[in-house]
Amino acid sequence: MTADAGSKSGSGSVSTPSAPLTAPVARMLAEHVRAQFLSFLRNVALSVVSIVMPALLFAFIAMADSTREYAPGVTFAEYFLASMAAYAVSSVMIFNFGVSVAVERGEKVDVLIRAGPLPPTIYLAARVLTALAFALVALGVLFVFAFLAVGVDMPLSTWLLLGGELLVGSVPFIALGFAIAYLAGPNAAVAIANVTYLMLAFASGLFIPFNSLPAFVQSIAPLLPVYHYAQLAWTAVGIAGEPPLTSLAWLAGYAVVFLAIAAWAYRREMGRSFA
Repeated sequence: MTADAGSKSGSGSVSTPSAPLTAPVARMLAEHVRAQFLSFLRNVALSVVSIVMPALLFAFIAMADSTREYAPGVTFAEYFLASMAAYAVSSVMIFNFGVSVAVERGEKVDVLIRAGPLPPTIYLAARVLTALAFALVALGVLFVFAFLAVGVDMPLSTWLLLGGELLVGSVPFIALGFAIAYLAGPNAAVAIANVTYLMLAFASGLFIPFNSLPAFVQSIAPLLPVYHYAQLAWTAVGIAGEPPLTSLAWLAGYAVVFLAIAAWAYRREMGRSFA
């Protein structure tokens, strides 16, 4: 009798091909987040700018005029704290996520990942979670500084609402950073991200009170994603503005648009590199 491929071996047991061993998804994600977080921490210049810059800008601009009433029941320090909190989170998403992905493209990290066992979705998810973690650290530093050095005293619910809404509303900026990373070359991504973000931020009133902007800029600001992100922050501290659900709806629309652009740019890049 002829033995087939599934016959018994000489020891009497049935031989079966062994399945490839892969780590659980949760473990792969956790380990890659840890690695990315440590990588950011070792990049001292990037870490310091991302974490400390919002608090420094808040100190330079808000401390001298912190107690002046900016809006009914809201001091200038509280208003500008909301602006700098929006800046802290959105800038981390664009620069720490987008620009760093572009830099790694130049270093052929995407080729290494494609050749290794790590799924690209795990790599991208880890980058998003790392950016959220850094944004949370930047918010923590800003909030502690505002409370201890400037005396901003808001209810705990207001602090939590401000931070929570900004983290939830940061999705379009993650997508924008990703789109810039794959649309621009590794060397040009830093300049393009800086120019794009600073124009959006200034035109939306993050660095200059919105009422002080030129009339033309005020008229186009409602079309910009940073404007609605700032509205989300300002209303959290008690400034009358558009309802938070309206701001989140605008941000969700921008997220869809930027994600579509980012996905197209990513597929184009993968097609060029691995066709």
